[in-house]
Amino acid sequence: MGKIGIFYGSTAGVTGEIAEKLVEHFDEDVCDLYNMEEDFDDFDDMLQYDYLLLGSSTWGSGEVQNDWRDPLVELEDEKPDFTGKKIAFFGAGDCNCHGGNFVSALGILYDYFKEAGATIVGDVPTDGYTFKSSFAVRDGKFVGLPIDEVNESEKTEERIESWIENLRQYFPQ
Repeated sequence: MGKIGIFYGSTAGVTGEIAEKLVEHFDEDVCDLYNMEEDFDDFDDMLQYDYLLLGSSTWGSGEVQNDWRDPLVELEDEKPDFTGKKIAFFGAGDCNCHGGNFVSALGILYDYFKEAGATIVGDVPTDGYTFKSSFAVRDGKFVGLPIDEVNESEKTEERIESWIENLRQYFPQ
């Protein structure tokens, strides 16, 4: 069975909490957890995994969390090959205060890693989410799991469980 690498950037701690919940759902024996600020050295860290969960909160006018900025520049410059890697995205956002850019960081990650050859899995229907727009919506679905702990925390556990169930067809059991 392959291991899952979970890499996340988290300023306020919400995306980190989501990452920890994902570890619990998949089982800590199957997952390795990386905080982008403290644990990420280079893309060899990611390339050792066939299965990746990548998380970022969304900041400003729809940008990735700060700890992702330099790695994305490196990804563009170094062009590591993610062909054969299955990647799913997750992230935190605020649909009320930032409903015009709700979890848009996921769309940015999606574009970079799709360009690098990854197979992207784990899209989520927009049904049940309240937001104005999002760069993370493609073909009517979010490219990954959006979580809004500010306004919809009562839906978090159910959303995570549903997403994990969807990912099981792509990720190791």
